[in-house]
Order: sequence, then C-alpha cells, then structure tokens
Amino acid sequence: MHPDMEQCLISAGEIQAKVKVMAQRISADYRGKNLLVVGILKGAVLFMADLVRALDIPVCIDFIAVSSYGSSTESSGVVRIMKDLDQSIEGKHVLIVEDIIDTGLTLKYLVENLETRQAASVEVCTLLDKPDRRKIKVDVKFNGFTVPDEFLVGYGLDYNERYRHLPEVYVLKKEVYSS
Repeated sequence: MHPDMEQCLISAGEIQAKVKVMAQRISADYRGKNLLVVGILKGAVLFMADLVRALDIPVCIDFIAVSSYGSSTESSGVVRIMKDLDQSIEGKHVLIVEDIIDTGLTLKYLVENLETRQAASVEVCTLLDKPDRRKIKVDVKFNGFTVPDEFLVGYGLDYNERYRHLPEVYVLKKEVYSS
C-alpha cells in the first residue's frame, strides 16, 4: 500500500465488479436510445473509460470540466465550467458520469445547466456517493458505492493532482492534506 494511505477502502476487483453490474443496468435502461455519456473531468475519466467499455449498446462520449474546489479540500460552492461539451445534446439522452458526489452543489448546477439545452433526459451515474456531506438533494440514477466522510483518492480521485493513477480507492492520511 502507498505510504500516504491510511487504508484501502475499495479494491480494484470490487470496483470492476461494480462497474460491470452498473453497465448492465445502463445498457438495459438505454437500449434503443441515443445515449451520450458525459464524463466530468478529470476525476471521472478512469471510471467512465471502464464503464463505457462494459456497455453493450452504442454510445457517444463527451467531456465537461467544472470546478468548485481549486486546490482546496473543501468545495467553495461556486461552480465554473472550465471546458464545455464539444457537441449539442439536444434530443439526446445524457448520462453524466461522476467519480464522487459530495455536497451535491456542483452536480446540481451541472444537471440544471444541461437540462436547459433541450436534452431528451439528463441522469447521473456516480462511482462513489458520500451522503453525509450532502448540502443539497441530487437524484442519482446509478450509484456504485456509498462511502464514509473521509478524504478519498485513487481510481481517478486526487489530492492536488496526485494519486489518480492508483487502481483502488483509498482513505488518504490526514497529515498529507492537513499540513
């Protein structure tokens, strides 16, 4: 285990098993529909790549980058779109893929923003859900794991752009991010 980690919360095997189950549900729900999978950069990239490869339906993909954290460990609540979608979503079924839902503020903003663009539907898929930190209700159609209120890294999740490459989800030692 990496020396900056307190513990492994979710193993690579558990993640891949969950991704497969989620992909089966998504494939069944969107069969015959024009599905656009939208990954939220940068954290959702690894999850989204595994997820779309596990789908057995045709999909298009795009990415959007939003920020409410900067280099902080706490959301500022102010959401900025850093990179917008490259294509129109009008008439398409949009599935937002997120790595983790924390306060819900960023996701609520993003869902409302995309709904104004005349999509056929806008739904949310997340690998990790941290309900103890929720400040606002968000509807999540596909949820992988409910996780405790800990600082998590790995499998796309980062602290100051580090640890994304780790294949598992870890609890980061407090002294790493509080110093």
